[in-house]
Amino acid sequence: MNNWRNRVAAALLAAGSIGAWSVYGADKAMPSAPAAVTAAAPAGADGRIVGTGLDSYAAIVDKVAPAVVTVKSERRARAAQQFPFAQDPFFRRFFPEGESPEQPRQRREGGLGSGVIFSADGYVLTNHHVVDGGEEITVELTDRRSFKAKVVGTDAPSDLAVLKIEGRNFPTLPLGDSDKVRVGDVVLAVGNPMGVGQTVTMGIISAKGRATGLGDGSFEDFLQTDAPINQGNSGGALVNTRGELVGINSQILSPSGGNIGIGFAIPVNMAQYVSKALMAGGRVHRGMLGVTVQQVTPALARSLRLDMTGGALVSSVAPNGPAAEAGVKRGDVITAINGLKLSDSNALRNHIAALGPGAKATLTIVRDGHERTLTAKLDELPSKTAEAMPTGDGPDRSGVGLSVQPLTPETARRMGIDATAGLLVTNVDPSGPAAEAGLQRGDVIEEVEGKQVQSVAELRKEFSRAGDRPALMLVRRGDSSLYLTLDQSKG
Repeated sequence: MNNWRNRVAAALLAAGSIGAWSVYGADKAMPSAPAAVTAAAPAGADGRIVGTGLDSYAAIVDKVAPAVVTVKSERRARAAQQFPFAQDPFFRRFFPEGESPEQPRQRREGGLGSGVIFSADGYVLTNHHVVDGGEEITVELTDRRSFKAKVVGTDAPSDLAVLKIEGRNFPTLPLGDSDKVRVGDVVLAVGNPMGVGQTVTMGIISAKGRATGLGDGSFEDFLQTDAPINQGNSGGALVNTRGELVGINSQILSPSGGNIGIGFAIPVNMAQYVSKALMAGGRVHRGMLGVTVQQVTPALARSLRLDMTGGALVSSVAPNGPAAEAGVKRGDVITAINGLKLSDSNALRNHIAALGPGAKATLTIVRDGHERTLTAKLDELPSKTAEAMPTGDGPDRSGVGLSVQPLTPETARRMGIDATAGLLVTNVDPSGPAAEAGLQRGDVIEEVEGKQVQSVAELRKEFSRAGDRPALMLVRRGDSSLYLTLDQSKG
């Protein structure tokens, strides 16, 4: 019996099985194998390890890693005032000469993400949410060089941003074609998770065309991957096994905030389109059809007598919009654009947006069980991205701490704003003059210095006209209007 046990143990040792038993807690049943005894994997005639697939991704990482950077974003924040009546003469007499109640102190808030250099002259792709609100952006390369970065433009609907660092001959990543990516393709995620330093993880493409609704939700066409992505990976690279950029890592789906194998990356084709627009003019111009659409569920398909569940069901048509003028009606199902079949309503929105304002779109629709073709000339979709005042001398984001966008009827209706014109306040720096004046996010600036303002240029003009005195603003807040004064000298 002892000889039989010895033969079994020797066979297990030869197969390398003892180590596996030890890992899973079976070491109490059988002692671990000495390292010198454990057999190596079989080798071929030429001495190479015999295996299937690629044994190492080191060559790809060597090619990719230098072009993936760390992005650090900082902004000022003012701590809450401990004594709100600090300047009141009545209360100041209770403090000794030379002392004063505690005043708000400036503190720095930092953000950490990743980015990808896609141009040798220093253009960097990252996420909008990585740099949003940042006043000081720093880009750090793997060779430990550090650069101050300028924000060329950001686009909240796609969660993309383009930065610029000064220099030449930077390492870059070649761009792949995300349309050709297939579910099951092996990918590597490269970035700086949790600030530990550049990290590479591996997985596959789990799905395509995902819309999560976790961010702005406007233009989503995510590549889903199980390559581990964590906080700090945002803006980093998702590359294929040829070392080509196929996606910009953007989101994770997790109940705990940590990786559970459900990550999302913005396809590089969308990133390329957005980056070109941002570099050309600082914003993205998107096409608008003028319809509200929804998914075609199996139940809706049966009710509409459709033999498919693809496409987008039109639930409303904007009066006098491109769709209305083309003849689109409520209840139509748009199944294709310019011959390209639509999988769902999200695909419709993305394709219309990418065509751009002024483009002609040939719509294939199904109405009452019959297919027909309509042609629409697209309008421009109003930007949902806050139009921040440019930096410089005078009323700008760093000077008055204010971001606005023109108020449209659609925005007013969606947000329940009782106003028809003006500038919607989309962001207020808590440490800037705008916050001190009492402006709040969601306010509508109707007039400045008695003049109606409907654009950033008009707002700048009227602020400038106020000169050294505080600018008088008429602000709509909810169902009422109020006057506020903004002192630009406190910027």
